[in-house]
Amino acid sequence: MKLTAENNDNQSTMATTEDVFKKLIAHAKEYGFIFPSSDIYDGLGAVYDYGQNGVELKNNIKKYWWDSMVLLHENIVGIDSAIFMHPTIWKASGHVDAFNDPMIDNKDSKKRYRADVLLEEHIQKLEEKISKEVEKAAKRFGDQFDEGMFLQTNPRVLEVREQVASVQNRMNEALKTDNLQALKTLIEDCGIVCPISGTRNWTDVRQFNLMFSTEMGSTAEGAMKVYLRPETAQGIFVNYLNVQKTGRMKIPFGIAQIGKAFRNEIVARQFIFRMREFEQMEMQFFVAPGTELEWYELWKNTRLKWHQALGMGQENYRFHKHEKLAHYANAASDIEFRFPFGFREVEGIHSRTNFDLSQHQEYSGKKIQYFDPEVNQSYVPFVVETSIGVDRMFLSILAHSFTEEKITREDGTTDERVVMRIPPQLAPVKLAVLPLVKKDGLAEKALEIKNQLRFEFNCQYDEKDSIGRRYRRQDAIGTPYCITIDHQTMTDETVTIRYRDTMEQERVQIKDLQAIISDKVSIRGLLQKIVS
Repeated sequence: MKLTAENNDNQSTMATTEDVFKKLIAHAKEYGFIFPSSDIYDGLGAVYDYGQNGVELKNNIKKYWWDSMVLLHENIVGIDSAIFMHPTIWKASGHVDAFNDPMIDNKDSKKRYRADVLLEEHIQKLEEKISKEVEKAAKRFGDQFDEGMFLQTNPRVLEVREQVASVQNRMNEALKTDNLQALKTLIEDCGIVCPISGTRNWTDVRQFNLMFSTEMGSTAEGAMKVYLRPETAQGIFVNYLNVQKTGRMKIPFGIAQIGKAFRNEIVARQFIFRMREFEQMEMQFFVAPGTELEWYELWKNTRLKWHQALGMGQENYRFHKHEKLAHYANAASDIEFRFPFGFREVEGIHSRTNFDLSQHQEYSGKKIQYFDPEVNQSYVPFVVETSIGVDRMFLSILAHSFTEEKITREDGTTDERVVMRIPPQLAPVKLAVLPLVKKDGLAEKALEIKNQLRFEFNCQYDEKDSIGRRYRRQDAIGTPYCITIDHQTMTDETVTIRYRDTMEQERVQIKDLQAIISDKVSIRGLLQKIVS
């Protein structure tokens, strides 16, 4: 996320980051990306609706992911499983007994928080101290500054690093052993205060189950308790046999799915980062026992390339290895993105062993195995999972794209613009067609061009206000190209194409527009980066 050309160096300050994030949220609503759900009734906590531009961006993200899985891999196919599933599925998966978050309340504010999130935010503040020390030293020493040496030798940095390691290790150990008292003690030792009350008057840490439940049936007596699925993965696992047999799939192979999931998040915040209704893009890759860790490493690298192909800066991504593993996993890592509020998870890659299929085999009484002709034996496949949140991916793109710029004209005057530098392949609107004026046949010519291009691209036509204001409106929703029709167009069949990021303009033939724009907005280019 960029501020202004003059203020980029100050982006690390907490106040500025919070201010810009508030601007981003307001911008998302004003320009049709995201609305609070039930807005005319004052909204519903942690539930959001995607507006006309938001749904286009979201669909483009999903298409990029789907094509990267299903088009690029002959051994990956897709399904769409139901949200409601038999309740025994969630018993078998462990969600009924173990799908909990450690929560702690502040007695003064009456607010509830996830204990691990409070500690992670404390660690983030400690890491920001190190960043500030580096920034100060870099300014003081200039070109002679050796950041690596500074981080290894500066006493203040080493002291803070030791604090970070201590908090991280104690938290991981408490989570690994489900020691809730140790979590509370650590929160107290760190001096963490409630953001609302500013006090340290905490309750004990308790576990809260996150699944929404309802009843299915025509009568009260015959109703069955069912759950809104908290993840989409189980829909893949219970369809393993159906897909494997009907598709004649051979190990290794994968099943991909995009769908809604629901979690009763007690602490839902940071806009659409943590919601109660969200969308996941998951792929479960079935492999032979003993090969899962090799595939795990391969999918880690493949998924990172998928993110980095968007050009949002390699420095904004990092892997975070799980110290506390879920009950089903023998390895797990997150791909984290640098959000305005720090590095946070956007995608998880997990080696799930054969836990899920084995559990469903036991609880259903159905044999869920694969006969491998290469080793002449049957086995329950192991699974490597890639799971990405559509909404978090959406937020990462919005946050990185949102830019406030000051522009200096040739005459020395200045202007300001807000531009969404969304990767062109994902932009909601690919081009806007704008007549310079509404007379002399320019509007009719513009509509003719727009009608030619609308079969290939999501186009907009706009004839209201000055051309400058129209450019600004398109900048604000991330449209990468604006096509201006003027009087010269009527004589030589050329138009002016304006490029969003540079604001440069170029005269091109109308007949060349489709090829010029296709080259920049096609998802094919992104897919080629992944396989290169």
